[in-house]
Amino acid sequence: MIQSWRWYGPHDIVSLTDIEQAGATGIVSALHHIPVGEVWSVEEIDKRKRQIEWHELENRPRNLRWVVVESVNIHESIRMGLPEREIHIENYCATIRNLAACGLDTVCYNFMPVLDWTRTDLAYQVPNGAKALRYDAVALAAFDLYMLQRPEAEAEYDAEMQAAAKAFLASLTSADRRTLQNNVLAGLPGTLEVIGIEAFRDHLKKYEDIDSGKLREHLRYFLQKTVPVAEQAGVKLCIHPDDPPYPIFGLPRVVSTEEDLQYIVDAVDSPSNGITFCTGSLGPRPENDLPGMVRRLGHKFHFVHLRNIQRQDDGSFYEADHMGGSVDMLRVGEALVDEVRRREKEGAGAALPFRPDHGHQMLDDLNKNVPFPGYSAIGRLRGLAELRGLMLGVARDYDILG
Repeated sequence: MIQSWRWYGPHDIVSLTDIEQAGATGIVSALHHIPVGEVWSVEEIDKRKRQIEWHELENRPRNLRWVVVESVNIHESIRMGLPEREIHIENYCATIRNLAACGLDTVCYNFMPVLDWTRTDLAYQVPNGAKALRYDAVALAAFDLYMLQRPEAEAEYDAEMQAAAKAFLASLTSADRRTLQNNVLAGLPGTLEVIGIEAFRDHLKKYEDIDSGKLREHLRYFLQKTVPVAEQAGVKLCIHPDDPPYPIFGLPRVVSTEEDLQYIVDAVDSPSNGITFCTGSLGPRPENDLPGMVRRLGHKFHFVHLRNIQRQDDGSFYEADHMGGSVDMLRVGEALVDEVRRREKEGAGAALPFRPDHGHQMLDDLNKNVPFPGYSAIGRLRGLAELRGLMLGVARDYDILG
């Protein structure tokens, strides 16, 4: 398994030298400065690749390779099935070809409407004093019911949740309410921009007539158009699960369960149509059998995010230590090593990049302004070290016992 690290480019406070020192060899990056829907040119891709793989000051290659593109974001017209999706799909296919021309062969993407991810607290303090990302179901309901005032929201929450949400909102100061709003609306794809409530309402209105069935159809259409291009170019597309993996704000979800993943890989039968397996995105649903997913669908995994969450009874969760929380990371690790060994035996190309997804803000990073929530250095360093140890230990046992 290729030990990897997400890097947001030259403006990331975590440098490539930091990443080398962490022991990662694979870089996960994207061209975030190119607007969603536009073609990534060969020149821009090559520029980023050289930034990653060549140390300009020391005039030498780095021990790093750009192994995964995360993400080439999907234009909303594609998710909504609008006529203009055709030009954006053509642009997406052009980007796939250009990435292949530059030697990049793995593209992660997601199909979540409007928001890429949703959290209510970006600095939740865990017992040891570190800070984590948290999704609080009551806080989200308070925002949805009484701040966003979405017309359909009242019918989607029972009386107990509505009462809890009203009490929670009453406990907040004006500053707390602004923070909650900014946290919830921080997940706009391809940008650090936080949209306002009116703009968010406008986005939601566009999905009023799109349920999960229609969104699935639009995803299938996108795959039918792009997967053949990717296969011809030698590129693997791998869809990222929904985060969180259940409907919010009335928006449909179609990548939240094993059934969803099976539908996607069956929609277009191709080695280029695969999955980004994210334990932190699938983990909040207790019915998701993550080790079982690896064993049944691992042959379709092109990329892995390893992150743990601590589930709570009301649907809330926070991001726990990588080796703690509700996800049995040991069993997941065992299943992943088995999958890699299966590929080795079958000569199917064993390389499987993984990265420590998110990490606690801790130690000296508590004193830093971290622009990308979850992506401080030290928490991910700890996570990578723990996951590296897990994988090496499991692999050693495999060699001894297998």
